[in-house]
Amino acid sequence: MLQTPIDAQLVTEKIKESGLKEVGTATIREIKRLVDEIENASGQKYVRMEMGVPGLPPIEVGVQAEIDALKRGVAAIYPDIHGIPPLKSEISRFVKNFINIDVAPEGCIPTVGSMQGGFAAFLTLNRINTGRDKVLFLDPGFPVHKQQMQVIGFQYDSFDVYEYRGEKLRDKLESYLSTNTFSSILYSNPNNPSWICFTEKELQIIAEVTKKYGVIVMEDLAYFAMDFRKDLSKPGQAPYQPSVAQYTDDYILFISSSKAFSYAGQRIGMMVISDHLFKSEFPDLLRFYKNPKFGYTMIFGTLYALSSGTSHSAQYALTAILKAANDGELDFVKQVKAYGHKAHIMKKLFTDNGFKIVYDKDENEPIADGFYFTFSYPGMSGVELLNKLVYYGISAISLAITGSDRLEGIRACVSLVKESQFGDLEQRLKLFNEHHKS
Repeated sequence: MLQTPIDAQLVTEKIKESGLKEVGTATIREIKRLVDEIENASGQKYVRMEMGVPGLPPIEVGVQAEIDALKRGVAAIYPDIHGIPPLKSEISRFVKNFINIDVAPEGCIPTVGSMQGGFAAFLTLNRINTGRDKVLFLDPGFPVHKQQMQVIGFQYDSFDVYEYRGEKLRDKLESYLSTNTFSSILYSNPNNPSWICFTEKELQIIAEVTKKYGVIVMEDLAYFAMDFRKDLSKPGQAPYQPSVAQYTDDYILFISSSKAFSYAGQRIGMMVISDHLFKSEFPDLLRFYKNPKFGYTMIFGTLYALSSGTSHSAQYALTAILKAANDGELDFVKQVKAYGHKAHIMKKLFTDNGFKIVYDKDENEPIADGFYFTFSYPGMSGVELLNKLVYYGISAISLAITGSDRLEGIRACVSLVKESQFGDLEQRLKLFNEHHKS
């Protein structure tokens, strides 16, 4: 047996104890638990790239605003289901300042993280038209979205968008949406896990095809303004965060506070429903709800059934963060550029030691350095590669669980890797390459 950085017998024992058939097919949380146990038993630290969690301190203006709110006693009071008025106003200002779209405050709704927003959207959108109860995912994507669909019992379909960039995307979307069985589509931009970003041309194509077939677009902006190839940090000034909202009237945006604002722990995100969709009436909603109006049903039908509002104090935190950004007092993009810096260095460590970047282009332009990147090793599937890397003190997730067609790939998240670990990462990658190069 090869001498690996982490004792191979111990790793094998812990994998067996975990009940996992193989590490490469495990979920994010399963891998996290396994690596926690190996670290505790071995006393050695992994280079941990499996969890997409922020690695920066939360924005201080938000922390202080939340403390002040708690001292005022808001913890004892139920917040409104649709959000506190000052937060709704700041969300409306934020999307105007940073996406250049106009959305009334009534359609700007705080949720228990973007994940609750997505869950609520699936429940509602798949009931607006009888016979249209499927979601189309433009993959690769966040695995939990599909888990949510399975829990609800709804159908979905998906395809890996990487081979259908540019004008190719039109015919591919037509082939699905022309069946008239889809209520909506969902994608992330920048993309988790590949970090590809749709071009303005592609966003326009998505808008045109979805409008043609009456399909609602869900756009997951979890990594808001984190395409660091452009400066998206100036409120009210171009360039803006690219969005399908520029080209269609029927959309829902999910904007996370977890990554851009490093506020993941308080579980607060934003659901932004376009004015047109918010006011639209769908008689088929009456099969499940008391009101055919989409916005009303989303708030008082679906969200109310999921939670009696979003954390009251966290709403004041997010209000303060957004206000500071809207007023030009907080450059929230500047602090998260650290992720791009780390990705640039880490990608080179991989490619210098025999690995390849899997998703590497936005059409003809190299992808940005950001929160995630994808890699492979010649002659191995992603599952096989991850099965081996765990012995070298490196954890990540296989692209096989993300809907990717590129089954040779692994997703790496840079957020929790400290720069002080770059030396360990380089040594471990070098040793892996020595053990496995042909």
